[in-house]
Amino acid sequence: MSFLAEYALFLAKTVTIVAAILLLVGGAVALSQRQRGKGERGHLEVTNLNERYEEMSRALAEVLLPKETLKQRRKEEKRRKKAQRKEQRKAAGQAARKRLFVLDFHGDIQASAVEHLREEISAVLTMAEQGDEVLVRLESGGGTIHGYGLAASQLERIRARGITLVVAVDKVAASGGYLMACVADRLIAAPFSIIGSIGVLAQLPNFNRLLKRHDIDFEQLYAGEYKRTLTLFGENTDKAREKVREELEEIHRLFKGFIKRQRAGLEVEKVATGEHWLGSRALELGLVDELLTSDDYLMAAREHADIVEVRYVLRQGLKERLASLFSGERLGRQKATTPFVGRV
Repeated sequence: MSFLAEYALFLAKTVTIVAAILLLVGGAVALSQRQRGKGERGHLEVTNLNERYEEMSRALAEVLLPKETLKQRRKEEKRRKKAQRKEQRKAAGQAARKRLFVLDFHGDIQASAVEHLREEISAVLTMAEQGDEVLVRLESGGGTIHGYGLAASQLERIRARGITLVVAVDKVAASGGYLMACVADRLIAAPFSIIGSIGVLAQLPNFNRLLKRHDIDFEQLYAGEYKRTLTLFGENTDKAREKVREELEEIHRLFKGFIKRQRAGLEVEKVATGEHWLGSRALELGLVDELLTSDDYLMAAREHADIVEVRYVLRQGLKERLASLFSGERLGRQKATTPFVGRV
């Protein structure tokens, strides 16, 4: 009897735990479906960078400064803030303090970050006014022409509204990355950043000889002479190769024309060779306007502008939330790893 009682107690506990888990999962599924029905795909995260810099400064001061000096510093900071508020009230109705909106673009081959960028720019344009600025910290080694073409068009929306656009390249803006960067009113780059290349690339393997060696036939049916040119499994012809070369030359011509319109003083033919340069050489060639890191730019701007960092974060699905729950890790933005045929 004792054994049966213990077994019954164990069974009751097990059923209770399973029921609790099912209830938790069911609630998460219901919440996910409710949010999906409302179309809530993501949300904005806005950070006041002026306050962040002040917090960093205070943290260091508390460790490094003597108590008396620290006390005096705090008094001066209170007086400064009080004077600032008084000045703001006095200036009410006059020109407001400039705002600087900071966006980040970390590009992959598919330029998948453009989905975040378009939301961030739309949000900024609801508040930005003439006299404000947008700083885009750009990092990309290039990718598909349609992806980066759309990303460049998103940046053009900022300039079309009369808002000053600054692009900062701390590491790399190559090919499609430079297609985006050249849209800026002011393009700054770190001395050892990689700028360029202005070129177009297409590449793919061909397994036709391997298939023939193993007596495997490959058939492909299509209508339209150039519906299919180069192929992975069929036998490629000189005519198909020439057609792809023509298409690449056309993309390259459009690429160069776009850059020429954005940077009128640049000798495009001189730099559109597919090469890339370090920031210092890029400045000499006219590819960038100034050697400066994004950090230096922001530190200087904090004296005369309200700086806010804007990020659009996609809402995690049920699968991601459960993975985060059990792994204890926060999931970041996912990057596409789709194989590619051609890119800028």
